Amino acid sequence: MPNVLLMRHGEAAPGYPDHTRRLTPQGERESEKMARWLAERVAAGELPMPTLYSSPYVRAQQTAQALSKALGAPLETLDFITPDDSPSAVSDWLLEQPESAPIMLVSHMPLMGDLAGLLVEGSPAQGVGFPTAAIAEFEADVWAAGCAQLKRFTQPSQLWLP
Repeated sequence: MPNVLLMRHGEAAPGYPDHTRRLTPQGERESEKMARWLAERVAAGELPMPTLYSSPYVRAQQTAQALSKALGAPLETLDFITPDDSPSAVSDWLLEQPESAPIMLVSHMPLMGDLAGLLVEGSPAQGVGFPTAAIAEFEADVWAAGCAQLKRFTQPSQLWLP
């Protein structure tokens, strides 16, 4: 099975209701920076073009749209990858996906951290903290709990892109 990439949305402004919160200007810059970095990796052949999926929340959609534009890839929305959704449900969904291009999910904390913990350690309680716009890349033969390896973790502050 190809890689799975998990990305937390860029920095978001406070607000209510939660699902309508938008990216801040900093969040837009973070998202665009990570999108350019991924596009460069795809263009160089380092990473196959991922299939993009996003939470329906506005801030995740904005982040994923930056990726979609930079990669020239379509974007699909998944209603079950919002902040408090079940990492087990996402893991079950990953198990059902055909082997093809890498899958990239743009979502939120705590789901991204809990899902990372479930995939690598077998428990969502062993999750990873994701700074805004960070991307974690995983590899696995099967996307069951505890079967994945974290291959790379990159956040915007590590990149020297304009």
